[in-house]
Amino acid sequence: MQEGPLTGIRVLELANFMAGPYCAMLLADMGADVVKIENPSGGDYSRGMPPFNQGVGAGFLLLNRNKRSLALDLKRERGKELFLELVDGADVVVENFRPGTMRDLGLEYETLAARNPRLVYLSASAYGQTGPYSQRPGLDLILQGMSGLMSITGEPDGAPVKVGVPICDLTAALYGAYGVMAALLSRGRTGKGQFIDVSLYEAGVSLAVWEAAAYWTTGEVPQPLGSAHRASAPYQAVKTADGHITLGATTPATWALLCRVLGLDHLRDDPRFTTTAERRARYQDLAALIEEVTATQPSAHWYSALEAAGVPCGVLQSFDAVLSDPHLRDRGFFHELPHPSGGTVPALGSPVRLSDTPVQLRHAGPLLGEHTAELLGELGYYGAEAQHLVEVGVVAIPGG
Repeated sequence: MQEGPLTGIRVLELANFMAGPYCAMLLADMGADVVKIENPSGGDYSRGMPPFNQGVGAGFLLLNRNKRSLALDLKRERGKELFLELVDGADVVVENFRPGTMRDLGLEYETLAARNPRLVYLSASAYGQTGPYSQRPGLDLILQGMSGLMSITGEPDGAPVKVGVPICDLTAALYGAYGVMAALLSRGRTGKGQFIDVSLYEAGVSLAVWEAAAYWTTGEVPQPLGSAHRASAPYQAVKTADGHITLGATTPATWALLCRVLGLDHLRDDPRFTTTAERRARYQDLAALIEEVTATQPSAHWYSALEAAGVPCGVLQSFDAVLSDPHLRDRGFFHELPHPSGGTVPALGSPVRLSDTPVQLRHAGPLLGEHTAELLGELGYYGAEAQHLVEVGVVAIPGG
């Protein structure tokens, strides 16, 4: 396999569900050797979340591609000792436990950094390591509500709606990978690692660029707008005869082209819609006028006509269409990754395309403890000594 930009970097992941595993997956995609350390009694909780593929949660298989699994009991002293031996040769630790959990185990950053001063340690938590909320439990749904994202998602006067994907988890993971790579670059200059504190709460709030700017400027509290934009119009989904299209005529030129394609040239001279600000102020009225036309033909018709005219637009696709999209297939975005069962698992690709050190997708998420024996061997434990660790329950192997 071709080397990646993070080849030679060893990452120890202690994480469940989404933020920590997704962060470590991003590092693994770039070539890092990610060792996923799991509780021998069941491992990552997402292993048991339906639907199932190859007898394990399908989401787990995608979130944990390219990783090695070590089933290790960190609550046992011998398990902690083995973990510390791994830390001695590691570059990065990624964990997403509630603040204080690693300290309770005696494995907090200060202890690990004393053994390995070059260690980069990322902690992803709900609210961060400090502050009055730090000990609160938090899941993505909770943080979407706390961060204000749910307050602006959905239709005006509708019930609260969360973003369709776990946006706070995923954004925290992206920030985490970004922070880890920045810390590794810094270590290259200083020789020292550092602690990285990432919170789901701040990750969610950080996305509210338009909303924060508007509130600080006008004092108005942002409200849900459906698919509409806060500062421009027309920029939203509109009905067609068989679904919806999305369009964005946000410049004078594209506004004029949209009017021409839809046969609405008279709107260009309508004083209600002369400027972007005026169109935005009356975006609902404008959308209704547009939909009177777009509802007469199917989505494919309008997509073809608007694209040919140079108006930014798209068909609103469901995931069955997305996951068979010919453009994505042509770019090789869908993969079949080998699984230890002998079968393969479908997987999404990476949107990051490096010309010289491309992302390598090697295998689907591992079996629980699949690489335990291999990793014990790397620490110098073989044969009877390794088997004893299995027998006393410090580590586990598949079928053991």
